[in-house]
Amino acid sequence: MRLHHLHTRKRREPYPAKARWLRMLDFIVYGAGILGPLATYPQVYQIYSTQNATGLSLLTWGTYALLDIPFIVYSYLHREPPLIICYILWFVFNVAVTIGILLYGGH
Repeated sequence: MRLHHLHTRKRREPYPAKARWLRMLDFIVYGAGILGPLATYPQVYQIYSTQNATGLSLLTWGTYALLDIPFIVYSYLHREPPLIICYILWFVFNVAVTIGILLYGGH
């Protein structure tokens, strides 16, 4: 397996990008990276406000939270701010749902 490219990879564009369309894409990615995880907020609110997590899967939400960790590490090591923000937010919300399921799930 050849992983040489991972060690020699260079950023092709500076961050923030010089090209206008890439700056726009950077802006969109930041927005999506924040809005995507925030879409989970209603689920978190419902769990904690009703103290009921019946029907939610501990395995699913716990797996989501665990799988966020390698993405956080990857994005940090590759210095990708949009991904760092996105995956930390996903982790926080996925952990919040997981804890809610542990506290209020139908046993």
